[in-house]
Amino acid sequence: MLNASMLARALEVSAQSVTRYIDLLADLLLLRRLPPFRANVGKRLVKSPKVYVRDSGLVHALLGIRSLEQLAGHPVVRESWEGHVIETLVSVLPPRAAPYFYRTSAGAEIDLVIEHDDGTCWAVEIKRSLSARVGRGFHIAGADLKPARAFVVHAGDDRYPMSETLEAISVRGLAAELRARS
Repeated sequence: MLNASMLARALEVSAQSVTRYIDLLADLLLLRRLPPFRANVGKRLVKSPKVYVRDSGLVHALLGIRSLEQLAGHPVVRESWEGHVIETLVSVLPPRAAPYFYRTSAGAEIDLVIEHDDGTCWAVEIKRSLSARVGRGFHIAGADLKPARAFVVHAGDDRYPMSETLEAISVRGLAAELRARS
């Protein structure tokens, strides 16, 4: 979650400078700014964008991570995986589909909301583990948005239903679903 004021204090610069630098890095395609999904659900929603480094390999190099073993034990592994999955899926979105995230001030969250040109949306939860599980916050957020389809992207290759409305799928599998929709 981007908090320009906190980052500005840490860097001892103005929040406006941080915002300009973030804009520049986004324009240079080094960062992805994922906007919040605006829904009229009668709840207080987070309005700050999420920011991801678009190239997870660059993140690993800057942090001195040289092997999968080092990465597995590093605190950045979850965010790195989430950024990788988001970049992979956004790169194959159908024309006029838009990526967002959804989060309420109470903490109900969906990692990626894909709004298609016909107004339907897909909810995507991203998990780094080989097995797919979602928390209560995802179910609450799903009840708010009522997506046409809901997925849990996991690090494995298996695809299976988790419930009537939720399916576990690999990154490659969901990318193929999005390509097929084009």
